[in-house]
Amino acid sequence: MLYPSVSQWWNSMHQSQVIATYNDAVEKLDDKQSEKMIEEAKEFNEKLANKAYQWDLSENEKKEYESILDISGTGIMGYVDIPAIDVEIPIYHDNDEGILQVGIGHIPGSSFPVGGKSTHSVLTGHTGLPSSRLLTDVDQLEKGDVFYIHVIDKTYAYEVDQIKVVLPEETKDISIVDGNDYCTLVTCTPYGVNSHRLLVRGKRISYVDLDDRLSEEIHVLPMFMVLVIAIILYMVVSLIVNKFRKRGYY
Repeated sequence: MLYPSVSQWWNSMHQSQVIATYNDAVEKLDDKQSEKMIEEAKEFNEKLANKAYQWDLSENEKKEYESILDISGTGIMGYVDIPAIDVEIPIYHDNDEGILQVGIGHIPGSSFPVGGKSTHSVLTGHTGLPSSRLLTDVDQLEKGDVFYIHVIDKTYAYEVDQIKVVLPEETKDISIVDGNDYCTLVTCTPYGVNSHRLLVRGKRISYVDLDDRLSEEIHVLPMFMVLVIAIILYMVVSLIVNKFRKRGYY
């Protein structure tokens, strides 16, 4: 019975550790290295915006894509922080199933999440996994909510301006829009059916640093979980003690 809660807590802790490791790697970069990596991502975004069909990447473009912003060699390009639903999740290159089990995928052919005119980054994640929350609660977001993308030593803020449900093959609402700076969170809907896609789009706004950001909170076990685990441990210990008593060990 405890599996979903404990598993979600465990995966949340793992994601926090992955993000902490990423931040440690970022701190080891000097200013020139950081600027170079961000610039490479912006140059790739510019070429993407000028393509006739942004989703069609050649083999060389795919290799270039995979190498950009990968500072740790793990495929992590940054992480997303969504205070309104209290999640902070690493963002990985690509969106294959292995990635979507542990984090958020970045859809190749969409812009890297480093801001700029004529960019549209698309991040996708699962809903309803028993082992991890991921984007399960993204349907609770409302227009005006703000989420943050952390890449290298930069933070980009996006305010939700559009929430839409589309079919999987409909890509108009996740395409680059000339002159705009967007980031869209994508997940399957309705829950358990997954026939459509929920698109939560954010438009770039100025970032305001807050001392009490949720990303700096210490993750602890919820009190109800501590209580339940304590009760179960007490029952197990009691059973063991009773067995020893019946056998006359003491």
